[in-house]
Parts: sequence; C-alpha cells; structure tokens
Amino acid sequence: MRTRAQASIYAQAVKFSNPRQSAKRVITTARQLNQHPRLVEAAKRTRERTMGDDEFVDRLSTARGRPADLAARQLLALRSDAPGVLGELGMTALQAWQRLAESQGRGRGEVSVAILFTDLVGFSSWALESGDEPAIKLLREVSEAIEPPILEQRGEVVKRLGDGLMGAFWDASSATEAAFDASARTASIEVDGYRPSLRTGIHLGRPRRIGGDYFGVDVNIAARLAEAAAPGEILVSQRTLRELDPAAVTAAARPFAAQGVPPDLVAYAVRRPG
Repeated sequence: MRTRAQASIYAQAVKFSNPRQSAKRVITTARQLNQHPRLVEAAKRTRERTMGDDEFVDRLSTARGRPADLAARQLLALRSDAPGVLGELGMTALQAWQRLAESQGRGRGEVSVAILFTDLVGFSSWALESGDEPAIKLLREVSEAIEPPILEQRGEVVKRLGDGLMGAFWDASSATEAAFDASARTASIEVDGYRPSLRTGIHLGRPRRIGGDYFGVDVNIAARLAEAAAPGEILVSQRTLRELDPAAVTAAARPFAAQGVPPDLVAYAVRRPG
C-alpha cells in the first residue's frame, strides 16, 4: 500500500513522463507567451523604432517566387490572425534584410523603370455618401480615362488599387505624357455631381520586378509622391525631371518629406507649357 505522499509523487511522475502531454503543455505555454499583449507590444515598438513601418511587405506579398516573398506572406497571415511576438520579430528580420539589400544595391532591378501611381482625391468620402452604384460607375469611367493613355505610351498597368492604379514605363517621358493625358481625361468626368480630380506621382528608378509586380524603395518613392500631390497635380522626383525634355514641361519645386524615402529627395510639380 502506498502512502498518500507516495501516491502523489507517483501521479506527478506519471504525469511528467507522458511525452504527449508534456509536448502539449510546452506548445500551450509557447502560444500564450507568443500572444502575451505586453510582449507583443514591446516587440512591435522595438521594430517600429528601429525599422519604421512595414508597407513594403504589402508589395512583397503580391509578388511570386522568391523565398522572401513566401516568408512575407506567411508573416502577414500570422499577424492578421492574431498578434504575436514571433510575427513581430520575423517582420523585424525581414525589414532588416530588405534595408541591407537596398544599401548594397541588391534587391534592385537591372534596368530603369518609371513607376507611376494615381489616386482620386476625396473619392472615399464621396463614395460613402453616394453608394455603390455611382461609385462603381465612376471607377469604370475613370479606368476608361486613365488606362488608354498608359497603353498608348507603351506602359503597363501593374495593378489596380481601388480608386487608383500603379503603372510602369520604360522611360520618364512616356510616364509623364500618359499622366498629362490621364489627368485631363479624368477632369472631364462627372457622376452625381462629383468631378474626380487625379493626383499622380512618378519616379524613375530601378525597382525589382517579381512576377508581374515591382517592389523596393523606388516604388515607395512614387507612391509617396502621389500621396503628397495636390488635386490635379503631377509630382515627379528630381531624377525623373532630369530625363524630361525641358521644352515639354514646366516644373516647380515643392517641399516634400515622407517616411521610407531618401531625406534629400526633391519633388517637382510638372505641367505642359502654356
């Protein structure tokens, strides 16, 4: 007969000698630590202080083929299901890799590409008030106004982004001419009293092409230029402006600062002469 103390010791020994139960306890504890709110917040603050935002992953997640792209998609899925320490640490490592690659010239393409972004000013607020049907009608008409000039200049529509799009061209002049025509054609549209105003950003760089998409700091610059543009305005980077015919455009420097772009980048508002 075992004493009560001996029975307790025996029960504990049996409990910890069961590998399956021990593994379950380890997994449960790991999951709890991974999703502990304070640990997650600490990891997130550390990443944001050292690496900034993670918007580049959104572009990576649409690409195909490279191990880094697959890792980005897995990390995004992990972070969308439930916040976790491992997800934040993984994001930190991925951002560090991308920053190192950019600083050493890796992760960049081999040929120059003019990246163009467009966006409709005030569309979201108007669409909320007007409803789905007018919003869809407007987007259809805007698409018919913007995309033909891109194709006429031998550009490509990389992807549609709700009320905007991303395009790519072989040279700065083609991108700028397409932007001029697209802006003018969009300005003639009117749906339920709303006249859309296009804002555009263009940057000539060497983004990395993965499948049918581009990513890298050059893409980020073009997107930030579009965000900073005023209604009806086309903002280009200094490198883009240098490749344009001075007789074909007039340019005015604009103050410009944005996260994720070189601090010395100068933006120029361009338009056709006259």
